[in-house]
Amino acid sequence: MAEWFSIEVVDGTSSARAWREAYGDAVVAAAHTEGVSGWEWHELGWGVVLEVELPDEFAWARLLGAAAVRAALDAVPDPVHGLSVHRGRGGSAGVAGPRRPRPHAGAGAVALPEPVDREPPAARAVRPDRALTPHRAASTAMAALWPPMPLTPPPRRAPAPHTNRLA
Repeated sequence: MAEWFSIEVVDGTSSARAWREAYGDAVVAAAHTEGVSGWEWHELGWGVVLEVELPDEFAWARLLGAAAVRAALDAVPDPVHGLSVHRGRGGSAGVAGPRRPRPHAGAGAVALPEPVDREPPAARAVRPDRALTPHRAASTAMAALWPPMPLTPPPRRAPAPHTNRLA
């Protein structure tokens, strides 16, 4: 399956469009020797982008190693910050798939209301609609059967010493 690769050249001391005019044909010709199945030039406000569709990464590595391409990449207008060589479509190409939604900062980014002190349950009057039903009575009885969990774990016991029974 063919993959896309990009060479992005940013304007520097001279125009990236002038670089394309001088070296673009040589880079595309070198790409043809590596089996390019498609290529596109994009002229953007900040520079130019060459996108090539090659059979695999090995063809991309051979293309970047070609003498004509190395000479072209050495001659970019801004040799320090003006060149980007990478896999995938370049420039302002969209992503392959939609972004996943990011979580809100701080657990929803909404402050929770402060807890309100309530009356203890014994002092509260039971509403008639909240009377003890058979289901509530069973769950209350089960809660009374289970002892509360201790706050600290039980102490550890040392393992029994090993005895060799074969000898």
